[in-house]
Amino acid sequence: MKLLFDENVSPKLVELLGEEYPESAHVRDVGLRGVADAVIWLHARIHGFMIVSKDDDFRQRSFLEGAPPKVVWLQVGNAGTGVIAQLLRREGRRLAAFESEEESALLIVGR
Repeated sequence: MKLLFDENVSPKLVELLGEEYPESAHVRDVGLRGVADAVIWLHARIHGFMIVSKDDDFRQRSFLEGAPPKVVWLQVGNAGTGVIAQLLRREGRRLAAFESEEESALLIVGR
């Protein structure tokens, strides 16, 4: 499972979750820092990523455009990087099931 972490979450998540999600990346690491959401969306679609974000724009785009890519929307407020990492570890089975559901475009993950 390949996760693409949006700018609004820490790039440290790639390292912290490397064992659970080894093919993941942060937008910064793939040259997408500061670009429009549409560019991130297209990159995720082309390269088989699921977007992980706290950004409501990606949640709305998933309703309008559907998948791919799929969106994991973090409903965690100002939670720190450690809390987000623990949450994504805990929800690993849900993320795997979501990835395999062809009809699903959005997964809301919260504390």
